[in-house]
Amino acid sequence: MCGIIGCCGRNDVAASLVEGLKRLEYRGYDSAGMGLIAGNGQMLIRRAVGPVAQLEAALADDFHGTTGVAHTRWATHGVPSVKNAHPHTDASNHVALVHNGIIENYQTIKAFLAAQGIEFRSDTDTEALAQLIGYHYKGDLFEAVRRALLEVQGTYGIAVLDSRHPQMIVCARNGSPLILGIGNSANWVASDATPLAAHTRNVIYLEDGEMAQITPDSYRTSKVISRETVVKTVERIDMEIEQLEKRGYPHFMLKEIHEQPEVIRNVCRGRLNVETGEVRLGGLTIDNRELKKIHRIIISACGTSWHAGLGGEYMLETYARIPVEVEYASEFRYRRPILTPEDLVIVISQSGETADTLAALREAKAQGTSVMGICNVVGSTIARETHFGVYTHAGPEIGVASTKAYTAQLTALALLTLRLGRLHHLMPETAFEIARGIDKLPKQIEQVLENSGQVKKIAEEMSQAPNCLYLGRGFNFPLALEGALKMKEIAYIHAEGYPAAEMKHGPIALIDKGMPVVFIATRDRTYDKIVSNIEETRARGAFVIAIATEGDEQIRKYSDRVIYIPQAMDMLTPIVAAVPLQLLAYYCAVARGCNVDKPRNLAKSVTVE
Repeated sequence: MCGIIGCCGRNDVAASLVEGLKRLEYRGYDSAGMGLIAGNGQMLIRRAVGPVAQLEAALADDFHGTTGVAHTRWATHGVPSVKNAHPHTDASNHVALVHNGIIENYQTIKAFLAAQGIEFRSDTDTEALAQLIGYHYKGDLFEAVRRALLEVQGTYGIAVLDSRHPQMIVCARNGSPLILGIGNSANWVASDATPLAAHTRNVIYLEDGEMAQITPDSYRTSKVISRETVVKTVERIDMEIEQLEKRGYPHFMLKEIHEQPEVIRNVCRGRLNVETGEVRLGGLTIDNRELKKIHRIIISACGTSWHAGLGGEYMLETYARIPVEVEYASEFRYRRPILTPEDLVIVISQSGETADTLAALREAKAQGTSVMGICNVVGSTIARETHFGVYTHAGPEIGVASTKAYTAQLTALALLTLRLGRLHHLMPETAFEIARGIDKLPKQIEQVLENSGQVKKIAEEMSQAPNCLYLGRGFNFPLALEGALKMKEIAYIHAEGYPAAEMKHGPIALIDKGMPVVFIATRDRTYDKIVSNIEETRARGAFVIAIATEGDEQIRKYSDRVIYIPQAMDMLTPIVAAVPLQLLAYYCAVARGCNVDKPRNLAKSVTVE
C-alpha cells in the first residue's frame, strides 16, 4: 500500500528521493516523509500530511545528504498526521525506519518497550518496530534489525537508516514487496520498480524472509532467521520513463484508457494466429496432456481483477466447456476450500503483489493444486510463485482505478479460452471466429475512443446524481459490476451493478424519477429480455443510458441516451463496452472536481490484508 524509496550514494539524494516518491504516490498519499543523514552525521527528518508536493515544499535548503529513505503513506494504524507519517525513529533518534505492511503484534512490543521506559510518539504499529531496532542496537545495525524482525509478527517491507552508519541502508521483506536497484556509485531500494527506472535497470527482487544491506558500492543479502547468505540474480527491468509520464493527458487514467488498443495488441502479439485460430502462450509451460486433465478451474482475485475473472468464467464455460468457479481471494483461504490435483487455480492481479491473492495462491499450492498467474508486472511475487502464467504486457498502470489492466486481463482470458477450447472439441469455424474477433478489438476500441466527446456530455448530465445502477445480462453482467465500481472509485457516486433480471428482486425499489440506469444492451441472444428490463425502469422514471450496438436504432425508443459501440462477438463485447463505461466514470469524476488518479481512501496495490 505504502511507497518506499531509499538510496545510498556519493551525491545528494534529496531531489531524487522526492522524484521517486512522486512515481510511487499512486501507492499511498495520506502523508509523506523523508529521512537523510547529513554530512555532519546528523539524522534529518521531514514529514508532511497530504501529497508529496506538501513534503517537497517543507524541505529546507539545508536538507541534504547522500544516504536517505522516503515514504508515501496509506494509513492503516493511526490517522493521517505529521506524527504518524514515516520515517519513524527510535528513542535515541539515531534509527529511522520506513515501512509498508502491518505489525500485528505491535501492542505486545509496545507494552514491553514501554516497561523499559521508552516513550512512544505516534499511533502507528511501525514505531514499535523502529523502537525495537533501537532497543536491540549494540553497534551492528544489520544485526539489530535482524533481531527485531525475529520478534515481529505480520507483514513488512522496511528500509532502515542509522546516523551512526552514514553510508548504509538495511532493508527486509516479509509479505510486502521490496526491490534493490543496483547502480553505479549508488544503490537503491524501493517497493516497486517505477522509481528505479530513472536510475538503473538492474534490480534484485527480495523474497519473503530475506534482508539486505546496501552501501554506495556494494550490497549483501541473507536470510532473516539464519543470517545465511543468499546469492541473488541481478535481473533487468524493461520499463521506459515515458511510460511513467502523462504525455499531455490531464490524468494518468485518461492516458491509460487511450492506451488500450495498443495494450491489447501487446497481449496478443506473438500469441494469436488469426489464420489458424490457434493460440500459443509461452508462459503456459504445461503440455496438452496435462491441460486435458483439468476438470475444474478456480479463479481467485480481488476488485477489478475479480470482475475480469468473472468474465473469464463465462468465456471458459461457454467455449472450453470446463466448470469454473470465481472466488474472492480475500475469502478463499478462510473458508477451507476443497481442491484436487485435477483442479487448476488461476490467480489474477495487475501488480502481482496483492496480499489476499498471494494468500490464495499459497493456499492452493499447499493443497497440491497447480496454480497459474495472470499479472502485469514482470518479476512480481505472483509471477515468481505460480507454476506458470501469462503476462498481460499492459505497461505501468499509475491511475489507481484500473482500466487497461482490466481489458488486458479479459483479453488474456479470451486467449486462454481459445487455447483450452481447441483441446476440448471447439469447432474450427468457431475458433476462427474468436481469433478474428480478438484481432479486431484494437480498432474497435479506437472507434469508441473517437466518440468520447459524446460520452463526456452524458457524464456531465449524470454527474450530480447521488445514485445509479448498472445492469447487464450474460457476458455483460460482470461488466455491469465493473462499470459500477469505476463510478464508485473515482466519482464517489453510489453505484451498484446487477444482472438485469435480478433488478425485479429488490433493486428496482431504489429507482425513482431521474435516477441514471446504465444498461449494457448490445445485440446478443439476451437483447429482447434486456429491452423489457429497460422498459420496466423507464416506467418508474429512470434516466436510461444504453450501451448499444452500432446500427441499432430501435434502442433509441427505449433510452434517454445511447452510446454506440462496434459489433463484436458476445464473449468479446465486454472488452469493447468497458471503454465507454470507463470514460463515463472518468468524465463524471472530472465534472465533480474529484482527484481522478488519487481517489480518497484508495491505494493502487493492496499489499496488506
